[in-house]
Amino acid sequence: MNLEDIRQRIEAGIPNAKVTIQDLTGSGDHLQAEVISSSFAGKTRIEQHQMVYASLGELMSGPIHALKLLTKEK
Repeated sequence: MNLEDIRQRIEAGIPNAKVTIQDLTGSGDHLQAEVISSSFAGKTRIEQHQMVYASLGELMSGPIHALKLLTKEK
């Protein structure tokens, strides 16, 4: 998967999300994502991260080895 596919997958899974993805190592499996969404309102940081992980599904146990997350409420 490329970064655009991952960005689209997160945006599809989290309503109103604005997503920025970076490849931290050039290998395509160590990523950083900033996700900003009004859907995070009232949610803890853990719940916000769980929403991102859920949107990525099986990618978190395969193609993505590490994901540094920054989540913010819009």
